[in-house]
Amino acid sequence: MSRLRQQRRFAVVLRFLIYMQGTHYFFHKKDDINKRSVNGSISIKQGCENMKIGEARQIYRDQVHAYRKQKSVLNKQLEEVRSRMKHMPGDEEQKKAYESEAATLQLTLDALDEKESEYQEYLDQLTEKYCAYWNTEVAKQQKEAGKEAAAEMGKIMEVARRLMKGAIVPASDEKKLMEFSMDMYQVAKNIGAMARQEKKDKYESLWGEEKKTEQTDPRETAENADAGAGAPEIVDVSDTMLSAE
Repeated sequence: MSRLRQQRRFAVVLRFLIYMQGTHYFFHKKDDINKRSVNGSISIKQGCENMKIGEARQIYRDQVHAYRKQKSVLNKQLEEVRSRMKHMPGDEEQKKAYESEAATLQLTLDALDEKESEYQEYLDQLTEKYCAYWNTEVAKQQKEAGKEAAAEMGKIMEVARRLMKGAIVPASDEKKLMEFSMDMYQVAKNIGAMARQEKKDKYESLWGEEKKTEQTDPRETAENADAGAGAPEIVDVSDTMLSAE
């Protein structure tokens, strides 16, 4: 790489750092990643192996956002250089300087675009995994709900059968039958009143002491699932710009 091109690339990166310092964006993001590294959650050079899907998605969303933001800055710079080339070409030396700066900016943009695409592709994979875990948890809960509904119906029908035989059932069980169907309850009671029994059977409640079952939030299940292998290396925007050839 020529000395002039190296100087141009350095100038591009320097303008980037000054811009990001002015918005406080660059240094805040850098500190955030460093904190994760200290806590053992992530290394700048290691990607998101052994991380949860929710945390990995947030990190790579931030990466994509940072790269897009910097591409927008460089695109404006490239437009300005091309505008100067067109309207203020100057002498031959100045023209070459413009061409060199434009070429450097384009190479840098290409490098940023390639890395952003890599992050976006992985982010899409994480989203697919997230949806898969979500759907699996929902299907599991629906299946369990179906089993519980079938068991509940079985108990309701047993209460009706007992009442039809003239047996004595707990008031709570009668209430369950009434809530399910008042017509069924009245029919069962009428038939039970006509039943002739010397000694009426007495039953304990079919429900016993009911306990509320807390369902797992599908969103929580999806976010806490393992992100798995294959995470791309986390590279800071400025490092990608400096490494562009």
